[in-house]
Amino acid sequence: MKKIISTILALSILLFLGCSSATPTATQDTISLEGKEVSTYLVGGYMDVKTASAKLKEAGFEVLANYASVKKGNTIVFTNDALKKEAAKPGRAYVAVMRLFIDNKEKMISFTNPVYFGKAYMQDEYKHSIFLGVKESITKSFPDLQDSKDKLEFDKLADYHYMMGMPYYQEQDELGSAPHAELIKKAKKFKHGKHLVFELKLSDSSTLLGYELERRTKKFVKKIGRANAAVLPYCVAIENGKAKALGAKYYLALSYPLLTLGEFMTIATVPGAIEKELAKPFK
Repeated sequence: MKKIISTILALSILLFLGCSSATPTATQDTISLEGKEVSTYLVGGYMDVKTASAKLKEAGFEVLANYASVKKGNTIVFTNDALKKEAAKPGRAYVAVMRLFIDNKEKMISFTNPVYFGKAYMQDEYKHSIFLGVKESITKSFPDLQDSKDKLEFDKLADYHYMMGMPYYQEQDELGSAPHAELIKKAKKFKHGKHLVFELKLSDSSTLLGYELERRTKKFVKKIGRANAAVLPYCVAIENGKAKALGAKYYLALSYPLLTLGEFMTIATVPGAIEKELAKPFK
């Protein structure tokens, strides 16, 4: 009997170790980031839209849109070949674009950090050299950038959710289903396309759309912090016959990591409103 019990315990330990070894571990190039915080944004001194756009193009980026995300503020949406290649992988479309928020009121600029959002969106497919390279291309052309106060531990980004009961990256809102071309046609046709900020083809079966929220809905940025207005425009991924968007409770929390529960409650109706708005074009 003792031998049987010992055998069972031994098997249990082996199974446990086997499961543990399946857990993604840090690759050699990210070991230095283990246990360390990564800034959500890279912030710097003011620069106008025209100058910033020119600098991005000189750095090899493709500017997709210049969007009035808030009053007296613009978001430049940009990409490059490296980002598009990663985004063409199944379920990774959102990583195709980075954003630069230019605040004409507070006289500052703020980039989304490619390492932060790259790790959050690519998860165990994250390749540090690629996203570090994108970051270095930005900082080379904009040399005075500093880390934002908004930060999260690098180790937590791949499996991030705000709290128990809140969605993870994989738990996305399904907005509609139809053949790929038909979904894009619907997005362009809805309200004569006035809400479509940009369209970026990633592959024959994957396209990323930038969508402008209604004025009333996007007021949440003013309430919880215009400095993070690069959160807009919202993105919709068209892939394999489905239109999807990141759950707002996930995306807003990821973009505002310092948001307290009390502050989150002040915009409690916003996630539902965002989902309803994004679904309208695809009905």
